[in-house]
Amino acid sequence: MTTTLPPFSTPLSRRIGLRYPLVAAPMFIISNKEMLVACAEAGILGAMPSLNARTAEQFEDVLRWVRARTDRPFAINVTIGLTSPERLQRDVELCLEYEVPVMITSYGDPTQIVKAAHSRGVIVMHDVINLRHAKKAEAAGVDAIIGVSQGAGGHAGRINPYVLLPFLQDELNVPIVAAGCISGGQQVAAAFALGAQLAYMGTRFIASTECGASDAYKDLVVTSGHADIVYTDAVSGIHANFLKSTIPDATAPTRGPEAAKRWKDIWSAGQGVTQITDVSTIEEIVDKVVAEYHDAVARLTG
Repeated sequence: MTTTLPPFSTPLSRRIGLRYPLVAAPMFIISNKEMLVACAEAGILGAMPSLNARTAEQFEDVLRWVRARTDRPFAINVTIGLTSPERLQRDVELCLEYEVPVMITSYGDPTQIVKAAHSRGVIVMHDVINLRHAKKAEAAGVDAIIGVSQGAGGHAGRINPYVLLPFLQDELNVPIVAAGCISGGQQVAAAFALGAQLAYMGTRFIASTECGASDAYKDLVVTSGHADIVYTDAVSGIHANFLKSTIPDATAPTRGPEAAKRWKDIWSAGQGVTQITDVSTIEEIVDKVVAEYHDAVARLTG
């Protein structure tokens, strides 16, 4: 467990019960139960999409496994518009049954989920790429807005974080979570200077021993730089950031088993790969990021 470095906090991180105001963002396919526990024990908020469990029964197994190993906060991401209504309803029910402390909603209207979550004291955060969606989520009653800025892994926005974060803070009345290109403590300090209350880090945790990504995927994250990231809508129809070398060429099959196999090997990552130089345990990553944060703050304060 991380105990040697002094904690730091924000109102939102204290409300959740974190030692450090950091989030290992939920990543499709590769976030897993081992990451949830490792993050909890390191004092940060780990998150996993419920759909990373193929069935609701497997999702319940995940929650039962996590609950048996930690009593600290963790988060589950429910992707509203990408989940069948029956599966979505069951996933939400399981989150409440197993007292998941934080739910992260995305791709849809979170109103009904917020009502159910708040009835059990569960915190809800919703991710957005612009003010229009942020206003809708705030009206739905979410507790925080995740501002996904330019350069983030996966489905990222187009607005630079130096603009998006203070803009959202000025326009909204709920806490802001910073997402996009945060791989080290310097970016964490910058995010808080811009008004964020949590730093949302996905790509940095791909290169962790606990992550479910393949060794080849982790190695490519370590050896790549921001010039190796491409922002394209060719994969899912929605613009997102991927490792350029894993995108199929124009002659790739679009149907059948070979197409499915090819698309499975398309790997997402953000421009923050530039700062990632090795694969480490989650505890080691947290230690390093926290130390870098304290060093950055010390430089700013002289």
